[in-house]
Amino acid sequence: MSGELLFGIHSVEAALSHDSKNILELYIEAGSHNARLKELSEKARDAGIKPHSRDREALDKMTGGARHQGAVARYRAPPPRAEKELYELVDKAQNDTLILVLDGVTDPHNLGACLRSAEAAGVTAVVVPKDKAAGITPTVRKASSGAADRVAFFAVTNLARVLKALKEKGVWLVGLAGESAQDFYQLDLKGPLGIVMGSEGEGMRRLTAESCDFLAKIPMRGGVESLNISVATGVALFEALRQRG
Repeated sequence: MSGELLFGIHSVEAALSHDSKNILELYIEAGSHNARLKELSEKARDAGIKPHSRDREALDKMTGGARHQGAVARYRAPPPRAEKELYELVDKAQNDTLILVLDGVTDPHNLGACLRSAEAAGVTAVVVPKDKAAGITPTVRKASSGAADRVAFFAVTNLARVLKALKEKGVWLVGLAGESAQDFYQLDLKGPLGIVMGSEGEGMRRLTAESCDFLAKIPMRGGVESLNISVATGVALFEALRQRG
């Protein structure tokens, strides 16, 4: 049967909660005494999905030895969101707009962690370039603890064009750049805002940086040169959340 694999309790539970119609098959570890797996099975039945019982060895083989926690699903991923939907979300959110832009994050675990922080901070949408960047994969879904199914995610063909369109809608763009002299904490982060993060190694591309209204850095006192992208993203999003009340 076609469809990508979802594995891990959080990932499968999120899909059941938000997109159960696209779950093609569900497999639960046989003989497990995990109460959460029992709850997952009951939730699936309520959604009209019959769970299949499989031993741990079969699930290990199915997932290539990944840590599945006794829950695996075959899932028909929804089509990518259209760019126009992003602008509709901005129009709806207005002054509460908070966009996270990730310019070329390639590690799926980092992307998953960023999505988890974004969902927790209540972002309007996450925007990434379609090329040379991680997209939503089973690994990303698991690393996000289900947030990948709760955050509006847009993979766009031309990031510079999208940033320009967001600015035309009144969204101020703040890019995180370690070489900047501006302290991120000194910026006013209220109102329609986009926080722009670069890739793990190279940072933001030139056109992306030039699209930003401000560049700023997270001040650090230790000897390390930079934070992990997912950590920096969490710091930035929750400083914005703090200021915005």
